[in-house]
Formats: sequence, C-alpha cells, structure tokens
Amino acid sequence: MRADAQRNAEKLRAAAAELFQERGLQVPLKEIARRAGVSHGTLYNLFGTREALIDEVVTDLAAERLDAIAQQALAFEDAWDGFAYYIEKLCELQATDPAVADVVGGRYPGAERLMTVCGRTLATVERIVERARQAGTLRPDFTSADLVLILAANANLARAAAASAPHVWRRAVAFQLDGLRTEAARRPLPVGPLTPEQVYAVSGSLTRNP
Repeated sequence: MRADAQRNAEKLRAAAAELFQERGLQVPLKEIARRAGVSHGTLYNLFGTREALIDEVVTDLAAERLDAIAQQALAFEDAWDGFAYYIEKLCELQATDPAVADVVGGRYPGAERLMTVCGRTLATVERIVERARQAGTLRPDFTSADLVLILAANANLARAAAASAPHVWRRAVAFQLDGLRTEAARRPLPVGPLTPEQVYAVSGSLTRNP
C-alpha cells in the first residue's frame, strides 16, 4: 500500500472507531469519510464494504469486552450470581456502548471475524444458562434463546430513556431477573422459545430500529 493510501486508511479507521462508538455500526459511511477528511470513494477503495471496515475497527474491541464479562460470569462460585452478572453487563453494554450493542444484535453476517466472535459468545451463553439451570436457581424453562427477549426490551428502553433517565434500564433488568428465579416459575409459559431463525430475525431488528 502506498504511503498516502496507508495514511488515509489510518484516518478512516480512527474516524470509524469514533463514530461507531458514538452512534453504532449503522452510521453512514459518508460521515466516516467526511470525518476522516477523505472522499467516499477512497473509503470504498480501501475497505470495500461496511462489514470489512467493522471487522477492521470493531471486532477486536467487541471480542475483548464480551469475552471479559463471560469469563467473569463463569468465575462466580454461585451460578445464579454469574448468570445475573452476565445479563446485567450485557444490558449495560447496550446502554453505554453503541458499537458493542450492535455487535450483540449480530446483524452483519458479512463481517466474518465478527460472526466468529458472535458464535463464541452464543456458546458461552449456553454454558452460563445451563450452569444456572443445573444449580436449580434459574427457572428450567428459560433457554439461551430467551436472552434475546431481554436484550430486545433493554435495547428499546435504553435508547428511549438515554437522555431523560439513562440508568432506568437497571430497574427493568432487576425486575426481569427476579422473574427468572426458579421460585418464580409457578405456571407454564404461554408460548415456546424462539427458534434459531427467529433468534436471528429478532436480534437483527435490535440494530435496524432507529
């Protein structure tokens, strides 16, 4: 890569990192180019697609943050405490980190490295959920797919209350966690869990909503 192209690529990575963190992964590419001080065409020539730019800029950061909270959750001696910690931290990322919040939605299958991170995260969710179920503290009808329901509700609340009540999501999550304890499961749920296809569709909508 020529020296001027390398400089432009570095400026684009820096601008993308800033805007993705500020506004999420759907920020218009023209705005990224504008902040970097290069043309829209230069961005496409250097990176080709949004997904390629996401993989360059966001994947390692997302992997670091998601892996860290997963490892901490599994390190708790009490399985329920680990489960609750994981839910709370995911919801906190949704409320405070627009880029990682969009990663949780898993909307960009063309970002291959990012999808690897999402797949690893899903496997970890299974472990955290199963561990709490086996301990008898998480209601037995909760599945890892049901986490999507919590994240969908939290994403909308965090977005709507960001300016007026930025911490109210914590109250909502506390109510939800209490409802997931084994002793709360007093009657059958009215419908079954999401299918894998439904999980993908609902998760993707978390990043499509304005």
